[in-house]
Amino acid sequence: MKNVILTIVVSLASTFVMAFTLAARNEVAVTVKLEPERPLALLEFTPKAEIVKIKRFDHEAYLEALGNFESGNSYTKVNRFGYMGRYQFGKATLKAVDINVSKKTFLNSPDLQEEAMQRLMLSNYKTLKRYIKKYEGKVHHGILVTKSGVLAAAHLGGAGNVRRWFRNGKNFADGNGTKITSYMKIFKSYQLDI
Repeated sequence: MKNVILTIVVSLASTFVMAFTLAARNEVAVTVKLEPERPLALLEFTPKAEIVKIKRFDHEAYLEALGNFESGNSYTKVNRFGYMGRYQFGKATLKAVDINVSKKTFLNSPDLQEEAMQRLMLSNYKTLKRYIKKYEGKVHHGILVTKSGVLAAAHLGGAGNVRRWFRNGKNFADGNGTKITSYMKIFKSYQLDI
């Protein structure tokens, strides 16, 4: 009788050790249900239920973050300098990307504002492509260079000011005192579809 009890105890103990080892390796929760009609050695495994928030760093997240930074993502906002829309475009910039519409038309068209942003990003990328290829992933003038950071800086201060920064470290600031290098830091971690 002692041998039977000892065998049952050892079997149960080894089953529990195996179950918890598997649970740790496979990250599952172990539920032991002791029911009279079932053998004691049977275990039920149920997957762990965890809510995981995934932080996106893709093209859409970049536009969302830049729009939020510029205007709180408001398509109708106009600032004290006359910059307008979600991305705070000036008239000269709109003209440069071949969008010649009235202020009212621009502010009332989210699709047109998104088109303007895509055109500006492509234009800035073409202008700054050789700098991005040369310096991406490297620290230049004390700043980690990434494509998304460079394009955000160009959005703030223009591609010409970003080129000057690459050449001589001159750090352009807009009318609010925001420097292009601050945009390089804030928007450095996005994967863009360009």
